[in-house]
Amino acid sequence: MRRVPGWPPALGLQDQKHSLKFPAGGVTIDGDAMDREMIKFTLRCADKHEFDSWFQSAAAFDKLQGAGMVTCAVCGGTEVQKALMAPSLHTAPDKAPAPPPTPEEQALAQLKRQIEQNSEYVGLNFAREAREMHDGLAPERAIYGEAKPEEARKLIEDGVPVAPLPFVPRRKSN
Repeated sequence: MRRVPGWPPALGLQDQKHSLKFPAGGVTIDGDAMDREMIKFTLRCADKHEFDSWFQSAAAFDKLQGAGMVTCAVCGGTEVQKALMAPSLHTAPDKAPAPPPTPEEQALAQLKRQIEQNSEYVGLNFAREAREMHDGLAPERAIYGEAKPEEARKLIEDGVPVAPLPFVPRRKSN
């Protein structure tokens, strides 16, 4: 937090990126919260000094200006008007491009594609389906799905040929 010298307590805010402090009240507002809850105006005084200031709303600026409480940050003049400015658009922060997949990641993605293309997804019925195929009650086919740890353990103990997948299956709906 930094205290901004020269700002009148009635206005109390100056454009900063990280945090702002109201000199009179001691209230601190995080810069990100300020972007969401307040509006920033570029202002110009009669002596053509340009500066930025934050306000609760456009109506709050008008009310403070009408009461003579908006002053120039440079010279202290009270003849302050909004300057021409571009609107501030909030966008998602720039994300660094994802690094290229490693050979291991590529192999895992290929394995996942092959399993999903050449097997039947049986979802949460995997343990029952695998047991029925092992016991000869259902036709043999390639399946994949999901099982609770205790169900998987029991299948392995009973000699049912199953193996955990190194990825989470994509659940199919309908």
